[in-house]
Amino acid sequence: MTEPAVLFVDDDADIRRVMAQTLALEDLPAECLADGASALARISPEFEGVVLCDYNMPELDGLAVLDRVRAIDDAIPVIILTGQGDISTAVSAMQKGAYDFIEKPFDHDELLELLRHALEKRQLALENRRLKAQVRHLAKPGPRLLGESKAMQRVIATIDPLLGTSANILLRGETGAGKDAIARYIHENSPRRQQNYVAINCGAVPENLIESELFGHEAGAFTGADKRRIGKFEHADGGTLFLDEVESMPLALQVKILRVLEERRLERLGSNSSVAVDVRVVAATKADLKQLSEAGEFRADLYYRLHVVQVDIPPLRERKEDIPLLFHHFALIAAARYDRETVPLDATQAAQLMQYDWPGNVRELRNLAERYVLLGALAFEDSGVAMPAADAGRQSLAEMVDAFERTAIISALNANRGSLKDTMEQLGVARKTLYDKMKKHGLDKSDFRE
Repeated sequence: MTEPAVLFVDDDADIRRVMAQTLALEDLPAECLADGASALARISPEFEGVVLCDYNMPELDGLAVLDRVRAIDDAIPVIILTGQGDISTAVSAMQKGAYDFIEKPFDHDELLELLRHALEKRQLALENRRLKAQVRHLAKPGPRLLGESKAMQRVIATIDPLLGTSANILLRGETGAGKDAIARYIHENSPRRQQNYVAINCGAVPENLIESELFGHEAGAFTGADKRRIGKFEHADGGTLFLDEVESMPLALQVKILRVLEERRLERLGSNSSVAVDVRVVAATKADLKQLSEAGEFRADLYYRLHVVQVDIPPLRERKEDIPLLFHHFALIAAARYDRETVPLDATQAAQLMQYDWPGNVRELRNLAERYVLLGALAFEDSGVAMPAADAGRQSLAEMVDAFERTAIISALNANRGSLKDTMEQLGVARKTLYDKMKKHGLDKSDFRE
């Protein structure tokens, strides 16, 4: 059932029937209930509507319902229906925090105007609440994890409880999916953020140098070692060490990594003394380390030491709802860097973003956003995102219309942070039409809230 815009509470069945018809004609989703307890069971701090409640009812009267609604969320507007001339009741209701009162018999136009104003106030209160939550989020130190899709919210829900710990974390995801950004987020939102975040790509360092890169060396340890060098582990002491492409690490080196993780001490090359280190390791891989360990290509003991918690990062093609938000974010960053104005995407470009599979994931999207800021529409022509004419020709008109419609709704919901009222106004559609189209395209407004 569509969430009601109005909860109407009255023990008179005839009045409930008339009110249901009146609100339906005005395209105001309503639920009409016979008692206050039933209404209270449907109310939470996320409730987006208003309560219209009769004063004279058995068990819980209107003032009692008002008190209990305000205990749940004092920003939910409650309008009390009172008997004609019952001024004392009206005054008491207003003193207790009622949004307003209206006397029976009431003028329908007056009531509808009152309800619409109350709904606007409720939407404003919820929007302010979301904005405050966003400000609190943005006030956190360090990088942000952007994404309102269910897939990305699962990643954040897995990571956030670990931020205050020193647990090792294994990130698994395709190239360009954002493993480094997530590792930085973990570090910058942890108690270790005042110390170093040190990253090394294990696949980019020659095998004969990686041991020195990680553990350091003493002067004279090997030809060319003219002076002592502090390695990545030691430089990350007290902080976080990010081991990217850990699957490419030589097996012989894996033994030494394991020993450091277990003993929390290391020896520089050419040294006979050990150095204590306190390092949180965030490792990243695009491979299945469990399968590699079973095949003898990665040490099982190191895999389990790194795999305290594994976070699977979804590829961009599995979180397409996030594409408009990410593109806009990257475009703003690029515009600031190059002192350029940001130009909104047109409908065709937005549709192309959503239809493309993004083999390069977030990295590819970021690069396109940067080129778009520099080159405008030419950026699309010079990329794989632009649909070839042959591919476009395979789509029926209905398929193209559906794709555009879904993209337009997602973009509007993202821009309005899930506010259906603002989305309706932006798209120029009625509430029922928007609900129907969201259902058709498998969209849920909760996916777009901050």
